[in-house]
Amino acid sequence: MEDTSLITRDKLMQYVELSRKKKEVEKQLDALKKDFNKYFDHVVGKHSKGEMTISDYKVQRQVRTTEKFDREITVNRLEELNLKDLIQKKPDEEKIKSALNLGLLKENDLEGCVITSSSQAIYVKQLDS
Repeated sequence: MEDTSLITRDKLMQYVELSRKKKEVEKQLDALKKDFNKYFDHVVGKHSKGEMTISDYKVQRQVRTTEKFDREITVNRLEELNLKDLIQKKPDEEKIKSALNLGLLKENDLEGCVITSSSQAIYVKQLDS
């Protein structure tokens, strides 16, 4: 016999209601973050970090930048340079970085191969009064 006391109609109703509220809160938070990002884009520039304090609240924008090698372009380039040991059906980023560090490969050898992307994160916290 199954124990149905763990899942009740009340719990299911509560879950559905909380899930609906969560979606609404996330929508509101996204709208606020969009406004904060517009502000920082205007004041400090796109993809730049910044912070501002209003009363006892501080808002910060952090920017994370990631780089990865474009698979097709990098594989072709490494084949042209006869460095096939650095390829494992995709560019082996760890080996490429090691080859760069050891001087077997130059940064300009991989020009056009690196894809750079960034994401923005907004943090708001209440400061101690």
